[in-house]
Amino acid sequence: MKHMDEDIVFIKNGDEQSRTKKPGKLYRLMLQSQKMEAIIAEIDPHMESRIFQHDGEEMHLVLEGEMEYTVGEKTYKLSTGDILWHQSNLKHHARNSGVQKVVYITIGTPPSLMSSML
Repeated sequence: MKHMDEDIVFIKNGDEQSRTKKPGKLYRLMLQSQKMEAIIAEIDPHMESRIFQHDGEEMHLVLEGEMEYTVGEKTYKLSTGDILWHQSNLKHHARNSGVQKVVYITIGTPPSLMSSML
């Protein structure tokens, strides 16, 4: 695992700090500091994440595919290039209702998403 004790960190495509695989879902922790984390998530068609609720805030950027992301009582339809930001203390989860895998980046501060999966 790379430690964030430097001013600059460069991560090559394919490198990751850790990987959490669940049926139909993959979460790759790419970067984590004391203040933020960056995760690349993949969700297979017709699968969804569990419901999360934790401290902080997060932003999601869809890299490929289409997905639904529910925050609180509202559901947003996201496609490639779309960004969604929200407070993480609101219940939230991702759902792939499409026919192809969805890939998206989540950046959260403070770094609490990966630890909430344990």
